Amino acid sequence: MAAGTVPVWASELDSVVVYAQGALCRRLARGTIPAGGRVRVAGLPRSLDPDSLRARVVGASGVRVTEARVDVEAEPQDSGRGDALLREVERLREDCAAAQGRRDRQVTLIEEIGALRPVPPARKRDDPHRRTPVDAWLAFADFVDERLTVLHSRLRELEEELRRVEHELTVAVDRHCRASTDAPAAHVAASFGAVLTLDGTGQVEVEVEYGVPGAVWVPTYRLTHRRGDDAGRLLLRASVAQRTGEDWTGVRIALATADLRRRTELPRLRSVRIGRSQPAPAPSGWRAHPEGLNGLFTGYDTAGPRPDTGAVPSLVGAAAPSAPPAPPPPPAPVGYGAPAAPDRAEAVFAQAYGSGDPTPPAEPRTRARPRTGARPAAAPAGLAPAAPGAAPPPPPAASSGFAPAPPPAAGPPRPESADLDYTALVLCGPEEPEGRRGRLFPGSGFDPVTAEYRRRAEAVAALPLPGHAVRPRESAGSFDHRFDAAAPADIPSDGTWHTVTVGEIPVGLRTEYVCVPSVEQTVYATLVLSNATAQALLAGPVEVTVDEDYLLTASLPTLAPGGVCRVGLGPAEAVGVTRRTSLRESTSGLRNNVTVLDHGVHVELANRLSVPVRVEVRERVPVTSDADVRIEERADWTAPEDDGTPERHTPGTRLWRVELPAGGTAVRDGRYEIRIPAGKALTGGNRRS
Repeated sequence: MAAGTVPVWASELDSVVVYAQGALCRRLARGTIPAGGRVRVAGLPRSLDPDSLRARVVGASGVRVTEARVDVEAEPQDSGRGDALLREVERLREDCAAAQGRRDRQVTLIEEIGALRPVPPARKRDDPHRRTPVDAWLAFADFVDERLTVLHSRLRELEEELRRVEHELTVAVDRHCRASTDAPAAHVAASFGAVLTLDGTGQVEVEVEYGVPGAVWVPTYRLTHRRGDDAGRLLLRASVAQRTGEDWTGVRIALATADLRRRTELPRLRSVRIGRSQPAPAPSGWRAHPEGLNGLFTGYDTAGPRPDTGAVPSLVGAAAPSAPPAPPPPPAPVGYGAPAAPDRAEAVFAQAYGSGDPTPPAEPRTRARPRTGARPAAAPAGLAPAAPGAAPPPPPAASSGFAPAPPPAAGPPRPESADLDYTALVLCGPEEPEGRRGRLFPGSGFDPVTAEYRRRAEAVAALPLPGHAVRPRESAGSFDHRFDAAAPADIPSDGTWHTVTVGEIPVGLRTEYVCVPSVEQTVYATLVLSNATAQALLAGPVEVTVDEDYLLTASLPTLAPGGVCRVGLGPAEAVGVTRRTSLRESTSGLRNNVTVLDHGVHVELANRLSVPVRVEVRERVPVTSDADVRIEERADWTAPEDDGTPERHTPGTRLWRVELPAGGTAVRDGRYEIRIPAGKALTGGNRRS
C-alpha cells in the first residue's frame, strides 16, 4: 500500500521522561481502524531514534499492534518565523560587512594623509642653499591638520555605526540560535511518522513511545525558613534544556537519573557441564543462507551481458568519439555562516555558528557488512589454481578491483546487531557480486539530514551548567531515582535552560549556631537539614530564603534517605561570643622534674534575639603521640559524636552545647594541663602554643 493512501492520525504529546541525557516521549492518537489495519501516526520529531519506537493500544481489549516502523514524508511549507530570523541574520551580516569595508577605507585614507611630508626640490650642484619659506610649512601643516580632523570625525561615525551593526548582528544571531527547532528551516519539510499495523476493528486509542537525544536536566532547590522556627519548606525544581525538534507544551514532565542508552535486560546465565555433552544453544533469530543459492541465477548468467543502452553508436568514416569529460566535482558543503574574508563581521558570525568547515558525515547506523559465516565466492576461470609444477600465475593488477577474500571464521556464524534488524535488510539483486546476490544484507540507512538533526540535538549536553549544579548521573551514584512534576510544563526546543517546579519535599529542619572562638570570635547560623523521604536528594544549588528575604545560594550535597547535612546561613550578629585564655606554668614531682602547663579557657555568650537559641562552641585540646607527655582535662566539654552529618572533626576537638534563652547570657570555663617530663622538654621552645 502506498504511503499516501494510508490514513493519517493526528497525535498530541502527552508525557515526557527526561533522563540524565535524552528523553522518552509518549504521544496519544485516536481514530477508527481502517480496512487493512494500517495507519500513520504523524507528529514525530526528526531527531528520534528509530530503534526506540514502541506502540500499544490503550484501553481496548482484543486489539493489538502487530507492526510499527518509522516513516518519512516530504511536503512543501511556507516561509515562517525561522526563515524571517535567518533572513534578518543574513541582512545584518551584509550590513556589517559593508560597514567594515567603509571603516577600513577611512582608516586607509587617514594613513595616506598622515604620511604626507614636504619634499624639497632637487638642488643642482652649483646652486646655493635656499631657505624654505616658513609660511609654506605652516600652510602645509594646517592643510594636513584640517584634513585629518575631518577624516577622524568621519572615522568615529563609521566606528560607531560598525559597533551598532555588530551589536544588532550579535542579537539576531543569538535570537536565531535560541529559536525553537520545532519549525523546520527548509522550504521542504520532512515529517516523521509511525506506520502502525493494527489487528482489530473499531475506535481505539494508540500510545506511541520513542526516545530522542538532546535533553538534559539538573536539580535545583529553594529553601524557605523563618528565623527561630524548626520547620521549613524545601521546593525541588529542575533546570531542563532540550533541543529535540519539538516543543513540549502542556505535557507531564518526569525526571530520572538513569542512563537512557544503558541496556536493562537481565543476562542469561547458562551452566557449563564438564565431561558431558552440552545442550544445543538457543536460536539467535538468524540462520545461515541455504546451500545452492548460486544455482538460482544460472539462467541469468547464461543469457550473457545485458546490452548497454547508453553506448554511442559508431559512424562509418568518422573518428572515434572521445570520452565525455568528467563532470566537475560538486561544491563542498559549506555550513551556514562560512566566512569568505577574515573581517570582524565574519568573526562575529563564526563565533555563533562555528567556522563553517564541512564536517565528515556521521557513521551510518547500519552498513552492509560481509557475513562472517558466508561461503566465499568461487574464483574466476582466469584465477584457477595452476597444475602441479607449473609456474605461478602473475598477481592480478591493482586496478582489477578484486581483493583477496578473508578466510571464513571458525565456528558457527555470529550475527551482528545490524543483521537482526529485519526491517533494514535489503535483498541483493543479480547485478551484485556472486557472494552477495540473492542474500539479505543490512542496507545503508544513512540520512545526512537526520544525522545533522541528531548532531544539533546532542550538542545540548555541552551546555554550561548553572552555578553549584551537578549532573544527576554523577550525584545519584549507584542508584537511580525518578521525580514526577506536580503540574504540566512548557519547555520550548531552543537549547537553553528552563526552570520546572517538581514539588515540595518534606524535610526536617533545625537552626543551630556554631562558633570557634579560638579562630574567630563570630557566631555563624546553620540549618541542619535531614532527608525525611524515601528518595535521595541529589546534589545541586539551593536558594535559601529567611523571613521571606533572599539570603544566599549554597551547595546542597547528595543526601540519602535519612541523611543529615548543614547549610550555612552566614554570621549571626545578634549572638555574641568572647574568649579569654590564661596560662600558669609550674613544676611537680619528687625532684621537680615535670613541667606543668595549666591552660584556662573562659568563654562568654550573649543572645540578643527574641527567641532562644542553641550555640555549639568548639574548642581544641592538644593531642600527643608520646606516652610520657600527659594531657589532663578539667572541663565539662565533650568529644564530638557522630550526629549523622558528613562533617569530620579534627582530633582533639571538644564541644560545648549551650542553650541560651531570649536576651540571656552564659559563661563556660575549661582547663587542661600538659605535663612534660624534663627529658622531653624543649629548651627555649614555645610551650604555650
